[in-house]
Amino acid sequence: MLIINQFIASYNYFIIIFLMIAGLYIVVARGNMIKKLIGLSVFQTSVYLLYISPGKIIGGTAPIINDSYTLYSNPLPHVLILTAIVVGIATLALGLSLTIRINEEFHTIEEDEIFNKEDL
Repeated sequence: MLIINQFIASYNYFIIIFLMIAGLYIVVARGNMIKKLIGLSVFQTSVYLLYISPGKIIGGTAPIINDSYTLYSNPLPHVLILTAIVVGIATLALGLSLTIRINEEFHTIEEDEIFNKEDL
């Protein structure tokens, strides 16, 4: 019974680990550049969730100094994740623009076909 309660209490970490593994697998196993960018986005999202999960304390309030509040939530993880989201969007936009440029040059976005064309 104790193991089940611990699993229920930390199920979000199992979801985060699943998303990390899935995102990493998509990036490594796929040859299509758009699919790789989607895998990168899934991986980045799992990292966001990993940082936000311990940031919220049940029963905690915003860090406002008042004698009636004794338990506070830390706002720092949320602020850092906002910055990481902006960087993630910029990374995805740059990856998509490079994929468009590669498609214009090689007429494909499959890595295997691009590597085979370079050998010729």
